[in-house]
Amino acid sequence: METKPTHEQAQLHLQVYDLRREARLRQARDWFFQNYHVKTLDDAMRIAAPGTEGGTFAGMVMGYWEQACALLNYGLLHEDLFFETSGEFFGVWELVKPVIAEGRERFVNKQFLAHMEKAAQRYESWMERRSPGHVAAMRQFMQQMRPQPATAAKA
Repeated sequence: METKPTHEQAQLHLQVYDLRREARLRQARDWFFQNYHVKTLDDAMRIAAPGTEGGTFAGMVMGYWEQACALLNYGLLHEDLFFETSGEFFGVWELVKPVIAEGRERFVNKQFLAHMEKAAQRYESWMERRSPGHVAAMRQFMQQMRPQPATAAKA
């Protein structure tokens, strides 16, 4: 966007940020980044099964960012302001991306996290124009932060 945010967009942006600070959502976000490392939908169901605390936390994080991205995609939030200050959604997207196609198919919901996906695609292009290589570096950092399998003890 080549325009400045409107007062209304800035106010909504601050409201979205304020919701992100809510204690339970903050706890869920911490849990999500520490634990939600999946390759298959079965991994996701094991780590964050419906009815478990992990499932609740994953749902809170995905639901929060899906709603924030919907506001962005409908033009209610200013794209530059959102992308400049809200990169966490992209990290969430990167963690859920491996299971999206399988989840959409299994639950017959082509729209599952579609707003986050659309925003992430735009963010990647937006960031590459401004800071080439940042997205690749972020992905590499996230890969290094993944829990590593325990190595066999030396005999």
